Amino acid sequence: MKIHVGPVAQPELEAAVRAGGAEPSSAEEASALVWYGAGPERFHELFHEGMEWVQLPAAGVETWFAGGVLREGVRFTSAAGVYAETVAEHTLAMMLAGFRQLHTMARADRWAPPDGIRSLFGATVGILGAGGIGRALIGLLKPFGVRILAVNRSGRPVDGAERTWPSEDADGVRELLSASDFVVVAAPATAQTAKLVDAEALAVMKSGAWLVNVARGSLVDTDALVAALAEGRIGGAALDVTDPEPLPDGHPLLSEPRALVSPHTANPKSLLVPALARRVEENVRRHLAGEPLLGVVDVAAGY
Repeated sequence: MKIHVGPVAQPELEAAVRAGGAEPSSAEEASALVWYGAGPERFHELFHEGMEWVQLPAAGVETWFAGGVLREGVRFTSAAGVYAETVAEHTLAMMLAGFRQLHTMARADRWAPPDGIRSLFGATVGILGAGGIGRALIGLLKPFGVRILAVNRSGRPVDGAERTWPSEDADGVRELLSASDFVVVAAPATAQTAKLVDAEALAVMKSGAWLVNVARGSLVDTDALVAALAEGRIGGAALDVTDPEPLPDGHPLLSEPRALVSPHTANPKSLLVPALARRVEENVRRHLAGEPLLGVVDVAAGY
């Protein structure tokens, strides 16, 4: 089997193709494509009807839907779950930084211990979209003895969570929001999850609670969040993703003292490629063996 890696060549991914039992080749000769190095606007340059499988590099595939790339008749696989541990680690770091007021101290220009330092031990953490990232985060949180509340699409119980509600259960989502010291947003970006955390959701949260978004910026109503932070209605917000992204110079979130913003670095390139290579190798092996692939995109569901 011949597989093309592109449009930007990546030796680690080509090595993963070989390790899985296939041969890297030109796009013209390939029956599968491992996409790396560009967005969906260049997809037509490499894809042809002879390709039966496309491995995408990202866990979130909303831009590929918006670009008209994803279609029936071709198997697309995302990197869903590949980066869960890395993103969960970043999430935990932001949670600790928020409660320990590290962002405030880092901005200080004089010796002034801040008020309101809190401990993560014994806190309640609510996870909106308890998939791979959420489950990895639950594992990292075990030493802190936190109480976990979870929302997922199916409502099936999440290991380590005290309660799990399906995403369509509005009362359950509201209970999670009102009970949590941290609300972690880790759901996929779809039409149904756009502005999942809006002004109404922010109003339900505890006055000292922190919102943490490591999913996509579109899941949070930015204007509503800016207002809630400015008025002190929630404790703070830790954001690795924003809407718009990147934030323009002078955006209020960048100077908001209750906000901790990282520039979409929860999964940096230095960690992304090795993790993606492991997924590519496994999916190549599975494809050749006729086994189910990991991360298959549900075109109808939107992720």
